[in-house]
This record gives sequence, structure tokens and C-alpha cells, in this order.
Amino acid sequence: MRLKLTQLTPHVKKSLNTVYLITGNEPLQMGEAADYIRLIAKKSGYQHREIFSVEGNFKWGQITTATENLSIFSEKKIIDLRVPSAKFGIEGAKMIIQYCQRHDSETILLISCGKLTAAHLKSRWVNAVDKVGVIVQVWPLEGDYFINWLQQRLVKRGLKLPAAAVQRLAACVEGNALAAHQEIEKLYSLYGSIPLTTEQVQAAVTDSARFNVFQLSDAVLLGQVRRVIKILRALQAENIAPPVILWMLARECRCLIELKMTANKELVFKKYYIWDKRKILLTKATHQLSLKTLQGASKLSAIADRQIKGQQQGDCWETLFEMCLQLANFKRI
Repeated sequence: MRLKLTQLTPHVKKSLNTVYLITGNEPLQMGEAADYIRLIAKKSGYQHREIFSVEGNFKWGQITTATENLSIFSEKKIIDLRVPSAKFGIEGAKMIIQYCQRHDSETILLISCGKLTAAHLKSRWVNAVDKVGVIVQVWPLEGDYFINWLQQRLVKRGLKLPAAAVQRLAACVEGNALAAHQEIEKLYSLYGSIPLTTEQVQAAVTDSARFNVFQLSDAVLLGQVRRVIKILRALQAENIAPPVILWMLARECRCLIELKMTANKELVFKKYYIWDKRKILLTKATHQLSLKTLQGASKLSAIADRQIKGQQQGDCWETLFEMCLQLANFKRI
């Protein structure tokens, strides 16, 4: 069974399935969907949970052992399987097919993974999940859907913002649901549940004594290498999560590539929530950076992603630094 994300909550409330597959590249929504399944399962007697994270030389036999041990102890449990790379391989696919063939009501297999390709979605193991369980594809929020989602989150937190302030907040987080969640929590901690002005929102989301990823992005696009080094070191010292920085740099890289490859730049600006001030910055960067340079930076983002996940050797911070230098169009002598 394939459900939209909005259909998942009422479906889980009504009845629990024995297999769930949540796939996509939007971590906040995926995490909250998995949290809700776990919450309802716990209330339904699934008190025990085993977490398996697939990385490196993962042994898929661990999953089989975990499910077989259930029949010995007669204990309801959740097998929480996390596959960030969305690469299951032959062994993983075989294990999931076998589990789906002999699934029982005492176990829930909850699979969370990165975005699956079209080929994966037609594979035997996905079809096996489709027959006995639930598949939810989580898509990034764009355009009016993101604005509506943002408004719902604000109302849920008890925050009242004028339409202009909601638009400003959407522009600041640029479609990133996780960043939006963090900004909403910041607004709530600063002001509580009271009506806010556009000026208050703008001050809260932009006024920070610490360097942030948005400042890093601007410094990179302006080619300010010394400032890039200073900000990146500050972010590392403050223990900012590398995936947050990678998200921003990779996003800028994708945006610049699309701008270079299309004549209708306004469509790209709309897609990435680029406001007027940044349009000038990005347009200038597209003239200064070659497509080859941008593609090289994109390859570095893939390397950094694998290093962060422990799938490739090397220091992700060094790779992020190299990516910054390429996007800043820094020429080594």
C-alpha cells in the first residue's frame, strides 16, 4: 500500500501494519513520520525496539536474528532499520523479501531510507513491502505547499504571524523544513504565544552574534576567501553539524547549475525561494563560475556526504572547505 505523507497519521490511528517503508530526502518530515509510528506502536504494546543503522560492512543477518528471537521470548517489538544511503544490495533485498513473506503481528519492521530511485521502486523487495505493508514517499515542500505547512506549524506552536512575516520566514529558511522548525522554536522561546510583527520575525531569524550557514553561503558567493575560512572554523568550533553546512552548499551548487543551464532564471529563483537581494548575488556568481567548476563542487558534496556517513575515508570538514574554495572561485597559485 502506498500512502501520501498526509494519509499516514489517520491510517496508523486506525490500524498498525507490520512493515513500513519511509523514503525521501526531507529529514524532518521523515523523522516525525517514524516517530508517530513508534508512538502508536508503543501504545499498542510494542514496548521493545531494536535499532539497526546500515553503514560500512553491515551484516544483514542481524535483522534475521532479531526477528527470529521474537518467537522465543514472545515479546512485541519494533525493528527500526535505518538506511541513509538507500543502498540495500542483494542481501538487504533478500532479507526484506523473506521477512515480508513470513511477517507476523508480533513484529513491526520500520524502514527509513534515503530517496529511492525509480528502479528501486519497481524492485522485488519494494513490491514485497507494498503487498503487506505501507510505503510513504516524502517529498520536499515547495511553493504554496511549503507556505501552508509553515502556517500550520506556527499555529500548532501557538504563534500568530501576519502573512508578510510568514513569507519572510519562508524566504529565510528557503524551503528547508528542518531550518523552519528551528526558527519556529526560536520564535516561541523568544516571544511565547503572542501575535508577532514582521519586524520581530525578521530580527529574530537574522539577528545572531554567531556565524551561521547563510553567512557562509554569502561569503562563498562573494569570493571572500578569508571570511569563508573564518566562518567555517567558527562553525566547526561551535560543533555545528556538518550535514547542515553540506545541505546549504549543495543547495547553492544545484541552484547555480540550474541557473547556468536555463534561460528562465525566475523559475529557478522561485523554486529555491530566492529573494531579490540574493538574486543579484547568485546571478553574478553564475557569470563568474564555469559549469565545470560547479560540477566539480557537486562531486565534492557527494564525497562529503559519504564521509559524514562513514562510507568513505577522509575529513568531511576538509572536503567542505575545498567545496567552499571552488564555489568562491579561488585560484591557487
